[in-house]
Amino acid sequence: MLLPLLRRRRSVRQFQQRPVEADKLRLLMEALLRAPSSRGRNPWEFIVVEDPARLKKLARAKAHGSAFLDGAPLAVVLCGDPERSDVWIEDCAIASIILQLAAESLDLGSCWAQIRLRLHRDGRTAEDYLRSVLNLPENLRVLAIVGIGYPAESKPGHALDSLAWEKVHRNRYGGEAQKG
Repeated sequence: MLLPLLRRRRSVRQFQQRPVEADKLRLLMEALLRAPSSRGRNPWEFIVVEDPARLKKLARAKAHGSAFLDGAPLAVVLCGDPERSDVWIEDCAIASIILQLAAESLDLGSCWAQIRLRLHRDGRTAEDYLRSVLNLPENLRVLAIVGIGYPAESKPGHALDSLAWEKVHRNRYGGEAQKG
């Protein structure tokens, strides 16, 4: 069920050098395509990257926070078309978490790397860098990259008492929520 997945899911940045099997990859792609989108517009495009040389290039997409992709056996670049939907960002973000939860359900680890509004080392945007690496058409925008693979690190889920319960308000801002 969903809560056990959420309780154990953590961002994984170190992966075993073991490919993701074709049947699991197919299930991940199915999960992406089943993600909800506003008005059923499905403004997304997903680029699945398994080629080690291209993964190394993805790892250099931005100055900080994408290097872990060099060790991932699989990455999915989440792109959206703003002409197709004005909420492409939200739709791609929803697809991203669906992908990460599906990965967790398949005993795979994952980590999300923000691309939108980030810079590449050479001063270009990370998106423009990826546009050249992935041959992206001009109408597509890149939200993020999710690295996926078998974890080479083990992290426990966040303890219930470590959650930021003060961020939950009941009936009004400042209304105390019941803690877990």
